[in-house]
Amino acid sequence: MTSYLKTLVAAGLLMGALAVQAQELKIGFVNLDRVLRDAAPAKSAQVKLESEFGRREKELLDNENRLKAASDRFEKDAPTLAENERARRQRELIEQDRELQRKRREFQEDLNQRKNEELSAVLDRANRVVRQIFDQEKYDLIVQEAVFASPRVDITDKVIRALNGGSSK
Repeated sequence: MTSYLKTLVAAGLLMGALAVQAQELKIGFVNLDRVLRDAAPAKSAQVKLESEFGRREKELLDNENRLKAASDRFEKDAPTLAENERARRQRELIEQDRELQRKRREFQEDLNQRKNEELSAVLDRANRVVRQIFDQEKYDLIVQEAVFASPRVDITDKVIRALNGGSSK
């Protein structure tokens, strides 16, 4: 009976010690999606990409519209065209479509590469800010992905303010 009582007392003390330790643990959560959507550097990167790629995208859309119009004209004229003329115009449309698809792929690859570069720069800055908050406010753990996070531990607004040039406090 005494060993049972000792075990019970030891378990109680251990639980008490764990409860005190858990209360002292400081945890933070950063919603990276919000940071990448709301922070000024992320918005600036988006504007930069739009200005850099907007002209090429407009050219592609114009080319797509011209190809569609040419295709519609061909469909309308096809019944009245001579066989060799119909085959020639069809080959031209196929070639124009291939060229357009190639340009679209190149555009998408270039855009994705630049997006990744800009995103990487914003993420690096955000991680430096999170590290600064971690050190200054003596956090034990800051996570960027969680299934659920209480607003009490959410430090996303602090990170966004710091990235926007405000205080990180």
